[in-house]
Amino acid sequence: MANVDEILKGHVTLEVECVDRLYLNGYVPTLATAGGLVSFLRDHLGKPIPSPAVLGQISSRFRDGVRAFAEAGSIPLITFAHGERKDDRANQLRRERPVRGEVVFIGVAQEKAVTFSGRPMKEKGAGWFDFTRDKAVYVNHYYFYVDDAEFGPAFIKVCSYAPWALKVCLNGHEWAKRQLDKRGIAYEALDNGFLSCRDAAALQEICDALGPAQIEAFLARWLERLPMPLTPEDRGAGYDWKLSIWQLEVSLTQVFERPLQGREFFEEVIRENLDLGRPDRIQLIFERRLPAAPAGSFRTRVIQQGVSPSLHVEYRSFDLKQYFKEGRALRTEGTFRNPKDFGVNKGLPSFNYLQQIGRHINRRLLEVERVSQNCGLSADSIQRVVQPAVTEDGHKAPGLRFGDPRVMALMLSLSLFTHLINGFRNQDLRRSVRDLTHDSYTASQASYDLRRLCRKGLLFRPAGTHRYMVTPYGWKVARFFARLDARVFRPAMTALDPGSVATPQPRLARAFTKVDNELDSLILQAFPSRKLA
Repeated sequence: MANVDEILKGHVTLEVECVDRLYLNGYVPTLATAGGLVSFLRDHLGKPIPSPAVLGQISSRFRDGVRAFAEAGSIPLITFAHGERKDDRANQLRRERPVRGEVVFIGVAQEKAVTFSGRPMKEKGAGWFDFTRDKAVYVNHYYFYVDDAEFGPAFIKVCSYAPWALKVCLNGHEWAKRQLDKRGIAYEALDNGFLSCRDAAALQEICDALGPAQIEAFLARWLERLPMPLTPEDRGAGYDWKLSIWQLEVSLTQVFERPLQGREFFEEVIRENLDLGRPDRIQLIFERRLPAAPAGSFRTRVIQQGVSPSLHVEYRSFDLKQYFKEGRALRTEGTFRNPKDFGVNKGLPSFNYLQQIGRHINRRLLEVERVSQNCGLSADSIQRVVQPAVTEDGHKAPGLRFGDPRVMALMLSLSLFTHLINGFRNQDLRRSVRDLTHDSYTASQASYDLRRLCRKGLLFRPAGTHRYMVTPYGWKVARFFARLDARVFRPAMTALDPGSVATPQPRLARAFTKVDNELDSLILQAFPSRKLA
């Protein structure tokens, strides 16, 4: 069977990097605080008494405006049932009403939101209210499912209560399809992707062009067309929505010549990476949704949905996954749920930089998978790792003995950390080693280990920082130790146990038992009086 490197090099007909699903938060900065809300009511709207009744009037006007808008355009206005999958309903209605550049339908759902509430301030007398945002309540949200001329299928969700937050859902692949249509470039579509394209270079150029300008233009276009709780006059006075990144999916799609190559790829990937780092949890789950990982955790999961497996590697709120799409394409996809995990601001201007990070991580995963099948090291390299040594500048570098539980936990941790482009910290290593060894591991022990890993050349610490990067040599050593332990020593020790149930026929164990018995017989013949233990 061909290895991962050969499969990716010789059998890929199309390769596309593109933003996939994009979820954005819309907020009004000048209405983020109680003081800003009072200023809006009193100074902008001219209400001497900033009363909650005014907020109720705005919500009622918005609700009536939505109904009038739906009636004027013969747009379906539906109420989502509790627990209903909105995407399924949207797909059904899009098929029934295939409009272009229009609103497909409007959905209404009661959902939780943190809104402003006003309480009378008795100490100041009648007409004075104190506004707070200290609890979540169930209020109506309006979903405008649209077909945009530039972005295709999308939706905008608007909360009907102050401060009238909204959410925007877009898809980069759908945007690219619309741009190809405009240029007259032929293509075959995958579900949420591309199977082929007449001009692959032009397709990648289009995907690279998507940025904040196109996203802001989308919102501005629909704010002018849709009924909103804030009027054009309000927005012109500075009470306008700004966008921040809530969730961003960055994908790399590689289309194979034949489905067989994709299946071969996944057999290799899962076999080589199932025990990568012995992460917190490795689960094979059939037709079930897993809970989100707790903050700070690292884990690898292989999820089996029907017959299509997917590999997930998680770091904090970031999910890196691979799956075989529609039997034709490998999809490598990184999902940012909190850009701050990577030191990036959530504002929309960070979009391009965050996309660059996501693409780098996707490529890094593929490179790791290539290297994992070619991690051979010379005898000298192994000796430098396991034996004490002295660096060129005279510092001692203690040895890293193979088989030592702490050393093995260190190597497995490096396997987990290799994809982190910003490196890892002392506390990340402590948490990982403690989870792997189930033993105490102090900050001073971690500092000692980090120092010797750096002196051995397995890690690099940029000057002026407390973060550590895994070097290419360090990745090969860590992977070699992990694979040797997982693929040779542990299976061999299990097989040598005559009572093992790991394999139906422990032939190796029986063979060694037979050799031991023959040796015992020879010794007894030579020394009849000697008793063997």
